[in-house]
Amino acid sequence: MVDPLIIERKKLFEHVAAHLEAQILAGKLKPGDQLPPERDLQMRFGVGRPAIREALIALQKAGLVELTNGARARVVMPTATHIFTGMAPAVRQMLSTEEGQRHFQGARLFFEVGLAREAARGATREDLDALKAALEANGQAIGDRERFTDTDIAFHFEIARIARNPVFLALHDQMSEWLKEQRVVTLTAPGQEQTAYKAHCAIYEGIEAGDPNRAEAAMRAHLEQLASVFWRQRGEGRNA
Repeated sequence: MVDPLIIERKKLFEHVAAHLEAQILAGKLKPGDQLPPERDLQMRFGVGRPAIREALIALQKAGLVELTNGARARVVMPTATHIFTGMAPAVRQMLSTEEGQRHFQGARLFFEVGLAREAARGATREDLDALKAALEANGQAIGDRERFTDTDIAFHFEIARIARNPVFLALHDQMSEWLKEQRVVTLTAPGQEQTAYKAHCAIYEGIEAGDPNRAEAAMRAHLEQLASVFWRQRGEGRNA
């Protein structure tokens, strides 16, 4: 049986957190502002210190405040990275099922195809040079699976960076982390490093040519091939 005192305390801290969140969203508390001392918050809301601490921790997890030992809580501007990082537990739960894995593969395909098209439309000479360097590093890493994985991620990151949108960069980083197991499993297939590198070359050529359709087609072929290999390797692993 659940202790009613626990339920009541939970309701209290949620009430405090919701009130402070409303003040932040309304602009009454702005990024950089310090919240009142905990003792003042206790008096204002008529609750004990545990409820105030739980409310502040909830706001910290939401990316709305920063907590530092010995200092009052401070309002901060949420970042895309913080928002996506907070989704990690739910994402891991989804990825624990085959259906969830397939859904995220589809999401990655949709996302990265769009990034390839955007890169082909907007890449500067400097962008192309950085992407070329990432491609060359990827080719040089063939035979070293760990380094190949890192340079693979770096190549795709450069494509995301060309859009100059911090939300895209943050989502790319999290997507790479969420689907890391798929990269590891896929690279166990014989010759997959060479296949992936050739696909990266085709993507680069489409972007360099400024041809969104060509870049999209190359990215789509690459990710569909990866998905096919992943499920084949997973099937072979289960049958072994």
